[in-house]
Amino acid sequence: MPDLSWGNRWLQRVGDGMRRHARLIRAVQWVVVVFYALLLVIPALLPLPDSQARMLDNLTLFAQFLFWGLWWPFVLLSMVLFGRLWCGVLCPEGSLSEWASQYGKGLGVPRWLRWGGWPTLAFCLTTLYGQLISVYDYAQAALLILGGSTVAAVGVGLLFARGKRVWCRYLCPVSGVFALLARLAPVHFQVDEQRWMENAAPRLPPPNCAPLLDIRRLRGASDCHACGRCSGQRGAVQLIARSSNQEILHATAQTLSRWESRLLLFGVIGLAMGAFQWTVSPWFIALKQTLAQWLVEHDQFWALQDDAPWWLLTHYPQLNDSFSWLDGFSIVVYLSLSSLLLGTALLILLRVTARLAKDPALYWPMALTLTPLGGAGLFLGLSATTVKLLRYEGLLLEWVQPARACLLMAAMGWSLLLGCKRLNRESIGLARHLSGGVCLLLANGMIGLGWWLQFWGWA
Repeated sequence: MPDLSWGNRWLQRVGDGMRRHARLIRAVQWVVVVFYALLLVIPALLPLPDSQARMLDNLTLFAQFLFWGLWWPFVLLSMVLFGRLWCGVLCPEGSLSEWASQYGKGLGVPRWLRWGGWPTLAFCLTTLYGQLISVYDYAQAALLILGGSTVAAVGVGLLFARGKRVWCRYLCPVSGVFALLARLAPVHFQVDEQRWMENAAPRLPPPNCAPLLDIRRLRGASDCHACGRCSGQRGAVQLIARSSNQEILHATAQTLSRWESRLLLFGVIGLAMGAFQWTVSPWFIALKQTLAQWLVEHDQFWALQDDAPWWLLTHYPQLNDSFSWLDGFSIVVYLSLSSLLLGTALLILLRVTARLAKDPALYWPMALTLTPLGGAGLFLGLSATTVKLLRYEGLLLEWVQPARACLLMAAMGWSLLLGCKRLNRESIGLARHLSGGVCLLLANGMIGLGWWLQFWGWA
Protein backbone atom coordinates (compact mmCIF):
# COMPACT_ATOMS: atom_id res chain seq x y z
CA MET A 1 0.00 0.00 0.00
CA PRO A 2 1.20 3.58 -0.57
CA ASP A 3 2.52 5.65 2.31
CA LEU A 4 -0.39 6.98 4.34
CA SER A 5 -0.87 9.82 6.79
CA TRP A 6 -1.34 9.00 10.45
CA GLY A 7 -5.09 9.65 10.15
CA ASN A 8 -5.52 7.35 7.17
CA ARG A 9 -3.40 4.65 8.80
CA TRP A 10 -5.75 4.78 11.78
CA LEU A 11 -8.80 4.65 9.49
CA GLN A 12 -7.29 1.70 7.65
CA ARG A 13 -6.94 -0.17 10.94
CA VAL A 14 -10.60 0.64 11.72
CA GLY A 15 -11.70 -0.74 8.34
CA ASP A 16 -9.57 -3.87 8.69
CA GLY A 17 -10.90 -4.32 12.22
CA MET A 18 -14.47 -4.28 10.89
CA ARG A 19 -13.57 -7.15 8.60
CA ARG A 20 -11.84 -9.15 11.32
CA HIS A 21 -14.70 -8.66 13.78
CA ALA A 22 -17.51 -9.48 11.35
CA ARG A 23 -19.11 -11.86 13.86
CA LEU A 24 -19.30 -9.13 16.48
CA ILE A 25 -20.96 -6.83 13.95
CA ARG A 26 -23.52 -9.55 13.17
CA ALA A 27 -24.26 -9.89 16.87
CA VAL A 28 -24.76 -6.12 17.16
CA GLN A 29 -27.10 -6.25 14.18
CA TRP A 30 -29.33 -8.77 15.93
CA VAL A 31 -29.40 -6.63 19.08
CA VAL A 32 -30.60 -3.71 16.92
CA VAL A 33 -33.21 -5.96 15.27
CA VAL A 34 -34.63 -6.96 18.66
CA PHE A 35 -34.63 -3.36 19.92
CA TYR A 36 -36.28 -2.17 16.69
CA ALA A 37 -38.99 -4.82 16.94
CA LEU A 38 -39.77 -4.01 20.56
CA LEU A 39 -39.84 -0.28 19.84
CA LEU A 40 -42.18 -0.82 16.91
CA VAL A 41 -44.55 -3.52 18.14
CA ILE A 42 -45.11 -3.02 21.88
CA PRO A 43 -46.37 0.61 21.71
CA ALA A 44 -48.84 -0.38 18.97
CA LEU A 45 -50.39 -2.92 21.36
CA LEU A 46 -50.78 -0.49 24.25
CA PRO A 47 -53.70 1.92 24.82
CA LEU A 48 -53.34 5.39 23.36
CA PRO A 49 -51.80 7.81 25.88
CA ASP A 50 -54.10 10.47 27.30
CA SER A 51 -53.41 14.20 27.21
CA GLN A 52 -51.78 14.12 30.67
CA ALA A 53 -49.28 11.37 29.85
CA ARG A 54 -45.57 12.14 29.81
CA MET A 55 -42.58 10.39 28.30
CA LEU A 56 -41.10 9.23 31.58
CA ASP A 57 -44.29 7.49 32.71
CA ASN A 58 -45.71 6.30 29.37
CA LEU A 59 -43.95 3.72 27.25
CA THR A 60 -45.74 4.74 24.05
CA LEU A 61 -44.57 8.35 24.28
CA PHE A 62 -41.09 7.28 25.30
CA ALA A 63 -40.86 4.94 22.31
CA GLN A 64 -42.17 7.72 20.06
CA PHE A 65 -39.42 10.03 21.29
CA LEU A 66 -36.72 7.39 20.82
CA PHE A 67 -37.95 6.49 17.35
CA TRP A 68 -38.81 9.83 15.76
CA GLY A 69 -37.05 12.21 18.12
CA LEU A 70 -33.64 10.54 18.23
CA TRP A 71 -33.35 7.48 15.98
CA TRP A 72 -34.31 8.82 12.55
CA PRO A 73 -32.88 12.36 12.75
CA PHE A 74 -29.51 11.02 13.81
CA VAL A 75 -29.53 8.20 11.27
CA LEU A 76 -29.68 10.98 8.66
CA LEU A 77 -26.86 12.82 10.40
CA SER A 78 -24.76 9.65 10.45
CA MET A 79 -24.94 9.47 6.64
CA VAL A 80 -23.25 12.85 6.35
CA LEU A 81 -20.61 11.98 8.95
CA PHE A 82 -19.81 8.31 8.25
CA GLY A 83 -21.43 7.39 4.95
CA ARG A 84 -23.80 4.45 4.88
CA LEU A 85 -22.34 2.83 7.98
CA TRP A 86 -25.89 2.56 9.34
CA CYS A 87 -26.92 0.50 6.31
CA GLY A 88 -24.01 -1.92 6.51
CA VAL A 89 -23.68 -2.33 10.27
CA LEU A 90 -26.91 -1.42 12.07
CA CYS A 91 -29.97 -1.32 9.80
CA PRO A 92 -32.49 -3.96 10.96
CA GLU A 93 -34.21 -4.22 7.58
CA GLY A 94 -30.93 -4.87 5.80
CA SER A 95 -29.90 -7.46 8.37
CA LEU A 96 -33.21 -9.30 8.16
CA SER A 97 -33.30 -9.18 4.36
CA GLU A 98 -29.78 -10.61 4.08
CA TRP A 99 -30.53 -13.27 6.68
CA ALA A 100 -33.75 -14.30 4.92
CA SER A 101 -31.98 -14.51 1.56
CA GLN A 102 -29.70 -17.25 2.91
CA TYR A 103 -32.73 -19.53 3.21
CA GLY A 104 -34.73 -18.32 0.22
CA LYS A 105 -35.06 -19.36 -3.40
CA GLY A 106 -32.01 -17.42 -4.59
CA LEU A 107 -33.63 -16.34 -7.85
CA GLY A 108 -31.89 -13.95 -10.20
CA VAL A 109 -32.77 -10.26 -9.94
CA PRO A 110 -35.24 -9.46 -12.76
CA ARG A 111 -34.71 -6.45 -14.96
CA TRP A 112 -37.92 -4.71 -13.85
CA LEU A 113 -36.77 -4.82 -10.24
CA ARG A 114 -33.49 -3.10 -11.16
CA TRP A 115 -35.32 -0.02 -12.48
CA GLY A 116 -33.59 3.05 -11.04
CA GLY A 117 -36.80 4.88 -10.16
CA TRP A 118 -38.03 2.53 -7.44
CA PRO A 119 -36.31 4.30 -4.49
CA THR A 120 -37.69 7.67 -5.65
CA LEU A 121 -41.21 6.33 -6.10
CA ALA A 122 -41.08 4.44 -2.78
CA PHE A 123 -39.83 7.50 -0.89
CA CYS A 124 -42.56 9.74 -2.32
CA LEU A 125 -45.40 7.28 -1.73
CA THR A 126 -44.21 6.42 1.78
CA THR A 127 -43.88 10.10 2.70
CA LEU A 128 -47.35 10.89 1.39
CA TYR A 129 -48.98 7.89 3.06
CA GLY A 130 -47.20 8.65 6.31
CA GLN A 131 -48.79 12.08 6.45
CA LEU A 132 -52.25 10.70 5.77
CA ILE A 133 -52.09 8.33 8.75
CA SER A 134 -49.94 10.58 11.02
CA VAL A 135 -46.98 8.22 11.21
CA TYR A 136 -45.00 10.47 13.57
CA ASP A 137 -47.81 10.63 16.13
CA TYR A 138 -49.27 7.15 16.41
CA ALA A 139 -47.60 3.80 17.06
CA GLN A 140 -50.11 1.87 14.94
CA ALA A 141 -49.27 4.00 11.92
CA ALA A 142 -45.54 3.55 12.49
CA LEU A 143 -45.98 -0.22 12.76
CA LEU A 144 -47.99 -0.28 9.53
CA ILE A 145 -45.45 1.67 7.46
CA LEU A 146 -42.15 0.59 8.98
CA GLY A 147 -43.30 -2.91 9.82
CA GLY A 148 -44.75 -3.29 6.34
CA SER A 149 -41.43 -2.18 4.85
CA THR A 150 -39.59 -4.73 6.99
CA VAL A 151 -41.92 -7.54 5.94
CA ALA A 152 -41.39 -6.56 2.30
CA ALA A 153 -37.61 -6.57 2.82
CA VAL A 154 -37.76 -10.09 4.22
CA GLY A 155 -40.05 -11.21 1.39
CA VAL A 156 -37.63 -9.87 -1.24
CA GLY A 157 -34.78 -11.59 0.58
CA LEU A 158 -36.61 -14.91 0.46
CA LEU A 159 -37.03 -14.62 -3.30
CA PHE A 160 -33.87 -13.18 -4.79
CA ALA A 161 -30.05 -13.49 -4.75
CA ARG A 162 -28.94 -15.79 -1.95
CA GLY A 163 -26.96 -14.01 0.78
CA LYS A 164 -27.53 -10.53 -0.66
CA ARG A 165 -29.50 -7.38 0.08
CA VAL A 166 -31.58 -6.89 -3.04
CA TRP A 167 -34.14 -4.85 -1.09
CA CYS A 168 -31.51 -2.39 0.08
CA ARG A 169 -29.96 -1.99 -3.35
CA TYR A 170 -33.09 -1.50 -5.44
CA LEU A 171 -36.27 -1.01 -3.40
CA CYS A 172 -35.67 0.52 0.05
CA PRO A 173 -37.68 3.80 0.35
CA VAL A 174 -34.77 5.63 1.99
CA SER A 175 -31.93 4.05 0.02
CA GLY A 176 -31.88 6.90 -2.49
CA VAL A 177 -31.87 9.54 0.25
CA PHE A 178 -29.04 7.78 2.06
CA ALA A 179 -27.06 7.53 -1.18
CA LEU A 180 -27.38 11.29 -1.69
CA LEU A 181 -26.31 12.20 1.84
CA ALA A 182 -23.43 9.70 1.87
CA ARG A 183 -21.81 11.67 -0.95
CA LEU A 184 -20.98 14.29 1.69
CA ALA A 185 -19.26 11.86 4.06
CA PRO A 186 -15.62 12.75 4.92
CA VAL A 187 -14.64 9.05 4.99
CA HIS A 188 -15.15 6.21 2.53
CA PHE A 189 -13.69 2.92 1.36
CA GLN A 190 -11.34 3.81 -1.50
CA VAL A 191 -10.53 1.22 -4.15
CA ASP A 192 -7.28 1.30 -6.15
CA GLU A 193 -8.40 -0.46 -9.31
CA GLN A 194 -4.88 -0.75 -10.73
CA ARG A 195 -3.59 -2.45 -7.62
CA TRP A 196 -6.65 -4.70 -7.62
CA MET A 197 -5.84 -5.78 -11.17
CA GLU A 198 -2.22 -6.48 -10.23
CA ASN A 199 -3.67 -9.08 -7.86
CA ALA A 200 -0.76 -8.92 -5.43
CA ALA A 201 -0.44 -11.73 -2.87
CA PRO A 202 -1.43 -12.60 -0.23
CA ARG A 203 -5.14 -12.63 -0.97
CA LEU A 204 -7.96 -12.52 1.54
CA PRO A 205 -11.03 -14.71 1.00
CA PRO A 206 -13.45 -13.06 -1.48
CA PRO A 207 -15.86 -10.80 0.44
CA ASN A 208 -19.62 -11.07 0.20
CA CYS A 209 -20.74 -7.63 -0.95
CA ALA A 210 -24.35 -7.77 0.20
CA PRO A 211 -25.59 -4.76 -1.85
CA LEU A 212 -24.24 -6.40 -5.04
CA LEU A 213 -21.56 -3.82 -5.90
CA ASP A 214 -18.63 -4.28 -8.24
CA ILE A 215 -15.99 -3.61 -5.59
CA ARG A 216 -13.14 -3.24 -8.09
CA ARG A 217 -14.88 -0.31 -9.78
CA LEU A 218 -16.23 1.36 -6.64
CA ARG A 219 -15.71 5.14 -6.92
CA GLY A 220 -17.51 6.71 -3.96
CA ALA A 221 -19.61 6.35 -0.83
CA SER A 222 -23.10 6.73 -2.28
CA ASP A 223 -23.72 3.02 -2.97
CA CYS A 224 -21.23 1.45 -0.53
CA HIS A 225 -22.77 0.23 2.74
CA ALA A 226 -19.48 0.70 4.61
CA CYS A 227 -19.73 -2.74 6.21
CA GLY A 228 -15.95 -3.27 6.09
CA ARG A 229 -16.17 -6.76 4.58
CA CYS A 230 -13.89 -5.84 1.66
CA SER A 231 -11.35 -3.79 3.64
CA GLY A 232 -7.81 -4.81 2.63
CA GLN A 233 -9.01 -6.98 -0.26
CA ARG A 234 -6.08 -7.51 -2.67
CA GLY A 235 -4.34 -4.68 -0.84
CA ALA A 236 -6.49 -2.28 -2.83
CA VAL A 237 -9.39 -1.37 -0.51
CA GLN A 238 -8.93 0.92 2.44
CA LEU A 239 -10.96 3.29 4.60
CA ILE A 240 -9.61 6.82 4.10
CA ALA A 241 -10.46 10.44 4.84
CA ARG A 242 -11.42 12.74 2.00
CA SER A 243 -12.95 16.15 1.33
CA SER A 244 -16.69 16.23 1.93
CA ASN A 245 -17.02 18.10 -1.37
CA GLN A 246 -15.06 15.58 -3.44
CA GLU A 247 -17.75 13.22 -4.64
CA ILE A 248 -20.18 15.96 -5.65
CA LEU A 249 -17.60 18.16 -7.37
CA HIS A 250 -16.29 15.23 -9.42
CA ALA A 251 -19.68 13.87 -10.41
CA THR A 252 -20.53 13.92 -14.10
CA ALA A 253 -23.67 13.31 -16.13
CA GLN A 254 -22.15 9.99 -17.23
CA THR A 255 -21.57 8.72 -13.68
CA LEU A 256 -24.93 9.81 -12.27
CA SER A 257 -28.39 8.34 -12.43
CA ARG A 258 -30.91 11.00 -13.37
CA TRP A 259 -33.17 9.57 -10.70
CA GLU A 260 -30.79 10.89 -8.04
CA SER A 261 -31.37 14.46 -9.16
CA ARG A 262 -35.12 13.92 -9.45
CA LEU A 263 -35.28 12.42 -5.97
CA LEU A 264 -33.33 15.35 -4.53
CA LEU A 265 -35.34 18.14 -6.19
CA PHE A 266 -38.86 16.71 -6.15
CA GLY A 267 -38.64 14.37 -3.14
CA VAL A 268 -36.04 15.33 -0.56
CA ILE A 269 -36.58 19.07 -1.08
CA GLY A 270 -40.04 19.63 -2.59
CA LEU A 271 -42.18 16.84 -1.16
CA ALA A 272 -40.47 16.69 2.22
CA MET A 273 -40.89 20.43 2.75
CA GLY A 274 -44.62 20.14 2.07
CA ALA A 275 -44.88 17.14 4.40
CA PHE A 276 -43.26 18.97 7.29
CA GLN A 277 -45.00 22.31 6.84
CA TRP A 278 -48.62 21.59 5.89
CA THR A 279 -49.78 21.49 9.52
CA VAL A 280 -48.71 25.12 10.04
CA SER A 281 -49.26 26.47 6.54
CA PRO A 282 -51.96 29.13 5.98
CA TRP A 283 -51.88 28.10 2.32
CA PHE A 284 -53.08 24.63 3.30
CA ILE A 285 -55.90 26.12 5.35
CA ALA A 286 -56.92 28.36 2.45
CA LEU A 287 -56.89 25.38 0.08
CA LYS A 288 -59.04 23.28 2.39
CA GLN A 289 -61.52 26.10 3.00
CA THR A 290 -61.88 26.73 -0.72
CA LEU A 291 -62.53 23.04 -1.37
CA ALA A 292 -64.96 22.82 1.57
CA GLN A 293 -66.95 25.78 0.29
CA TRP A 294 -67.23 24.18 -3.15
CA LEU A 295 -68.37 20.88 -1.63
CA VAL A 296 -71.06 22.56 0.47
CA GLU A 297 -72.31 24.56 -2.50
CA HIS A 298 -72.65 21.31 -4.45
CA ASP A 299 -74.18 19.31 -1.57
CA GLN A 300 -71.23 16.91 -1.36
CA PHE A 301 -71.31 16.53 2.41
CA TRP A 302 -69.91 13.00 2.39
CA ALA A 303 -66.41 14.42 1.88
CA LEU A 304 -66.66 16.25 5.21
CA GLN A 305 -67.20 13.02 7.14
CA ASP A 306 -64.34 11.57 9.20
CA ASP A 307 -65.33 7.92 9.01
CA ALA A 308 -62.29 6.53 7.15
CA PRO A 309 -60.41 3.64 8.84
CA TRP A 310 -57.19 4.56 10.68
CA TRP A 311 -55.01 2.71 8.16
CA LEU A 312 -56.31 4.94 5.35
CA LEU A 313 -56.68 8.29 7.10
CA THR A 314 -55.91 9.33 10.67
CA HIS A 315 -58.86 8.23 12.81
CA TYR A 316 -58.55 8.46 16.58
CA PRO A 317 -61.86 9.98 17.76
CA GLN A 318 -61.05 9.25 21.41
CA LEU A 319 -58.31 11.89 21.07
CA ASN A 320 -60.40 14.19 18.86
CA ASP A 321 -57.98 13.56 16.01
CA SER A 322 -59.65 12.31 12.85
CA PHE A 323 -59.17 13.32 9.23
CA SER A 324 -62.12 13.79 6.93
CA TRP A 325 -62.00 12.72 3.31
CA LEU A 326 -61.49 16.40 2.50
CA ASP A 327 -58.49 16.54 4.84
CA GLY A 328 -56.91 13.58 3.09
CA PHE A 329 -57.52 15.01 -0.37
CA SER A 330 -56.17 18.40 0.69
CA ILE A 331 -53.00 16.82 2.08
CA VAL A 332 -52.43 14.93 -1.17
CA VAL A 333 -52.96 18.08 -3.25
CA TYR A 334 -50.79 20.28 -1.02
CA LEU A 335 -47.87 17.85 -0.92
CA SER A 336 -48.12 17.18 -4.65
CA LEU A 337 -48.11 20.89 -5.45
CA SER A 338 -45.18 21.46 -3.09
CA SER A 339 -43.20 18.78 -4.86
CA LEU A 340 -44.09 19.81 -8.40
CA LEU A 341 -43.86 23.59 -8.01
CA LEU A 342 -40.68 23.76 -5.96
CA GLY A 343 -39.00 20.91 -7.80
CA THR A 344 -39.84 22.38 -11.21
CA ALA A 345 -38.67 25.87 -10.19
CA LEU A 346 -35.33 24.45 -9.03
CA LEU A 347 -35.06 22.35 -12.19
CA ILE A 348 -35.55 25.44 -14.38
CA LEU A 349 -32.94 27.47 -12.48
CA LEU A 350 -30.41 24.65 -12.69
CA ARG A 351 -31.07 24.10 -16.37
CA VAL A 352 -30.54 27.82 -17.02
CA THR A 353 -27.26 27.57 -15.08
CA ALA A 354 -26.19 24.63 -17.24
CA ARG A 355 -27.08 26.55 -20.40
CA LEU A 356 -25.04 29.51 -19.23
CA ALA A 357 -22.12 27.12 -18.71
CA LYS A 358 -22.58 25.94 -22.34
CA ASP A 359 -23.04 22.38 -21.12
CA PRO A 360 -26.71 21.25 -20.94
CA ALA A 361 -25.65 17.96 -19.32
CA LEU A 362 -24.18 19.92 -16.39
CA TYR A 363 -27.71 20.11 -14.96
CA TRP A 364 -27.51 16.64 -13.43
CA PRO A 365 -24.28 17.10 -11.42
CA MET A 366 -25.22 20.72 -10.65
CA ALA A 367 -28.43 19.51 -8.98
CA LEU A 368 -26.34 17.50 -6.51
CA THR A 369 -24.81 20.71 -5.14
CA LEU A 370 -28.13 21.23 -3.30
CA THR A 371 -27.58 18.02 -1.31
CA PRO A 372 -26.38 19.77 1.91
CA LEU A 373 -29.49 21.95 1.93
CA GLY A 374 -31.75 18.99 1.19
CA GLY A 375 -30.21 16.99 4.03
CA ALA A 376 -30.44 19.92 6.43
CA GLY A 377 -34.13 20.30 5.58
CA LEU A 378 -34.83 16.66 6.39
CA PHE A 379 -32.98 16.99 9.69
CA LEU A 380 -34.82 20.21 10.59
CA GLY A 381 -38.17 18.63 9.76
CA LEU A 382 -37.59 15.40 11.68
CA SER A 383 -36.00 17.16 14.66
CA ALA A 384 -39.14 19.32 14.92
CA THR A 385 -40.76 16.21 16.39
CA THR A 386 -37.89 16.02 18.89
CA VAL A 387 -38.46 19.63 19.93
CA LYS A 388 -42.24 19.20 20.13
CA LEU A 389 -41.99 16.17 22.41
CA LEU A 390 -39.43 17.83 24.68
CA ARG A 391 -41.56 20.95 24.97
CA TYR A 392 -44.51 18.78 26.00
CA GLU A 393 -42.30 17.78 28.92
CA GLY A 394 -41.98 21.42 29.96
CA LEU A 395 -38.55 22.21 28.50
CA LEU A 396 -38.32 25.71 27.01
CA LEU A 397 -35.42 25.02 24.59
CA GLU A 398 -34.82 28.69 23.85
CA TRP A 399 -31.66 27.81 21.93
CA VAL A 400 -33.55 25.85 19.28
CA GLN A 401 -34.47 28.73 16.97
CA PRO A 402 -30.93 30.17 16.81
CA ALA A 403 -29.58 26.64 16.24
CA ARG A 404 -32.05 26.11 13.39
CA ALA A 405 -31.04 29.42 11.83
CA CYS A 406 -27.34 28.52 12.05
CA LEU A 407 -27.90 25.09 10.50
CA LEU A 408 -30.02 26.50 7.70
CA MET A 409 -27.54 29.27 6.89
CA ALA A 410 -24.59 26.87 7.01
CA ALA A 411 -26.34 24.43 4.66
CA MET A 412 -27.26 27.22 2.24
CA GLY A 413 -23.67 28.45 2.28
CA TRP A 414 -22.31 24.95 1.70
CA SER A 415 -24.67 24.26 -1.20
CA LEU A 416 -23.93 27.64 -2.76
CA LEU A 417 -20.18 27.06 -2.39
CA LEU A 418 -20.48 23.67 -4.08
CA GLY A 419 -22.49 25.19 -6.91
CA CYS A 420 -20.04 28.01 -7.48
CA LYS A 421 -17.04 25.66 -7.39
CA ARG A 422 -18.72 23.39 -9.91
CA LEU A 423 -19.53 26.37 -12.13
CA ASN A 424 -15.98 27.75 -11.87
CA ARG A 425 -14.64 24.61 -13.51
CA GLU A 426 -16.35 25.62 -16.76
CA SER A 427 -14.49 27.76 -19.30
CA ILE A 428 -16.99 30.59 -19.68
CA GLY A 429 -16.88 34.36 -19.47
CA LEU A 430 -17.39 36.51 -16.38
CA ALA A 431 -20.92 37.53 -17.35
CA ARG A 432 -22.01 33.91 -17.68
CA HIS A 433 -20.33 33.06 -14.36
CA LEU A 434 -22.18 35.87 -12.60
CA SER A 435 -25.51 34.98 -14.20
CA GLY A 436 -25.07 31.33 -13.24
CA GLY A 437 -24.19 32.38 -9.70
CA VAL A 438 -27.41 34.41 -9.49
CA CYS A 439 -29.43 31.32 -10.55
CA LEU A 440 -27.72 29.25 -7.86
CA LEU A 441 -28.39 31.96 -5.29
CA LEU A 442 -32.07 32.02 -6.25
CA ALA A 443 -32.31 28.24 -6.00
CA ASN A 444 -30.77 28.18 -2.53
CA GLY A 445 -32.79 31.20 -1.43
CA MET A 446 -36.04 29.60 -2.56
CA ILE A 447 -35.40 26.54 -0.39
CA GLY A 448 -34.27 28.66 2.53
CA LEU A 449 -37.43 30.76 2.25
CA GLY A 450 -39.59 27.66 2.53
CA TRP A 451 -37.95 26.64 5.80
CA TRP A 452 -38.00 30.22 7.08
CA LEU A 453 -41.77 30.33 6.57
CA GLN A 454 -42.24 27.16 8.59
CA PHE A 455 -40.08 28.01 11.58
CA TRP A 456 -40.34 31.82 11.66
CA GLY A 457 -42.72 33.32 9.08
CA TRP A 458 -45.76 31.24 10.08
CA ALA A 459 -44.78 30.69 13.71
